[in-house]
Amino acid sequence: MKKHLAKLLAGGAIAAMALTGCGSGSPSGSSEAPAAESGAADSGLTKIAVGVLPIAPSGAMQYGIDEGIFEKHGLDVELQTGQGGAAMLPAVSTGTMNFAVGNPLSVMTAVDKGLDMKIVSGYSASRAEGEDNNAVIVKADSGIESFADLAGKTTAVNTLKTQGDLTIMESAAEDGADPSKLKFSEMPFPDMEAQLERGNVDAIWVPEPFQSKALANKDYKLLGYPNQKTLPGLPTMVTFTSGSYAEQNPEIVADFKAAVTETLKGAEADNDSVRAVLPEFMGMPEEVAKNLKMEVFDGEVRSQVLSDMGELMVKYKYVDNQPDVQAMTVK
Repeated sequence: MKKHLAKLLAGGAIAAMALTGCGSGSPSGSSEAPAAESGAADSGLTKIAVGVLPIAPSGAMQYGIDEGIFEKHGLDVELQTGQGGAAMLPAVSTGTMNFAVGNPLSVMTAVDKGLDMKIVSGYSASRAEGEDNNAVIVKADSGIESFADLAGKTTAVNTLKTQGDLTIMESAAEDGADPSKLKFSEMPFPDMEAQLERGNVDAIWVPEPFQSKALANKDYKLLGYPNQKTLPGLPTMVTFTSGSYAEQNPEIVADFKAAVTETLKGAEADNDSVRAVLPEFMGMPEEVAKNLKMEVFDGEVRSQVLSDMGELMVKYKYVDNQPDVQAMTVK
């Protein structure tokens, strides 16, 4: 049961240490989901495949496995990896994965496009105050002092039309700029600092550990936290499954939700235990893991904040209709 993500990655885990809204890519690991309905094997546990991103907050899932929380709830969890929440949606839809942990914006967009997805639980969220876990960073001598100053400038985000550019545009609007004047360039998080240094972009939107690394350089400065500015406490990841799987396996879904909720409660109370799994879990250096700022782990579905994000998704034409978060959430 205790399959470490590091063993499933084909390499490059450090390059993928990002937070929510990661770029698209195909899942790795097992190509077939365990037969959850058969009630797996000799242990008497129900075997399930859970998709996770190769990022630090996913360590909470390994923490829950190592602590025996999923086993207590009758589940034998196999972690499979995907490079982005959007990439895991078809795997969940077809049953290659039974559940996945990914950004809620991708789930909400998929539902708007007619894909039958259900949010099962919350998972992680930005901090409503204080130091947040993703930020916009600019050169110290850039003359960029507010989000409004990004008008006419280019900001690097890891994926277009996700939480990064959405909250940055709204932050600029709140500061008095025309958000349509902002430009965005899509690139992997590990490449952003070098591109900022070369002047190929004017600002970068980065999570941990890239955020702390960049801010340790006196040539850069913090512009602000766009999630915190526009949608305080914005969920960065949720767990989800397909509507058909939820309908056909209500007991398994209930057990998974209970196990995730218990896992996240423990992870939030003991961040150090989550950090401790990261070196083996994803090949992260121990010193980096030890000092990593963690997101808020929370199993509750923050429906109101997600609905507020849905309004912004309509405003900026990410979706055609206001997402009904309650309707897409497993009861």
